[in-house]
Order: sequence, then C-alpha cells, then structure tokens
Amino acid sequence: MDRELLKSELSYKYVRSSGSGGQHVNKVSSKAELYFNFQKSEVFNDEEKLRLAEYFSHRINKAGVLILTCGESRSQFRNKAIVTQRFFELIEEALKEEKERKSTKIPRSVKRKRLNNKRKTSEKKANRKPPKID
Repeated sequence: MDRELLKSELSYKYVRSSGSGGQHVNKVSSKAELYFNFQKSEVFNDEEKLRLAEYFSHRINKAGVLILTCGESRSQFRNKAIVTQRFFELIEEALKEEKERKSTKIPRSVKRKRLNNKRKTSEKKANRKPPKID
C-alpha cells in the first residue's frame, strides 16, 4: 500500500467543533473531516475494494464515501494528523488476512483425565447417600 498515493486521494473539510468551549470554538473551524471514496481509488485492486466495502459497510454513505472525523484537539493541523493516522490504521486492519483455524485432535490423556475426574466425583457423591438395607 502506497501511503503517499493514498494521501493524495484523500480530501479534507474543516467544520466547527461541537460542545462547550466559549468564544474560540464558535469562530474557529478546527474539526477535521476526512473523505475517501475507495471505489474510485487507484491504490487498491478489486479484491481489496470488496474487502474494504465489507469492513466499512457501517461507516460509508450511499455514495460509497468513507467519512471520518476528529475534533479532539483545538488545533486544525493536529486534528488532521489524528484523523489521517486513524484512517491508515483502519485500512491496515481491514486488509489484514485472517488466519485460518486449524482444528486439532483432543489428546487421549486429556480424555482419560476428564473421565477419571468424572468417575471420582460420581463415587464421592454416591458415598454420601445412606446405605440401602434389604
């Protein structure tokens, strides 16, 4: 994955942050919004685009655009850096191959130990009962 080429495909928009903060927050657009249309991206192949679409299914809008926001800092530059870093982490997570689970056989000794413990518990409880008198 070429990060520089991917960065060139990103677009940013700056809006006013929500929440309290007084005069500063009401006049400065410091919240960064990152927009990325991975369907039009030249960085990913078709298989990767399908994997991204599945991973980001709950985060993309009807136009197929991924939108991430960050308003943590009062600095516009810092918010842009945070949202870009978060974007790259999400892309790497989405493209990571999942390991296939290998089924293993339960060892004979483990089965034997379980059955022995079961038998001992059964005998212990059987010994608690009063003896039967004929």
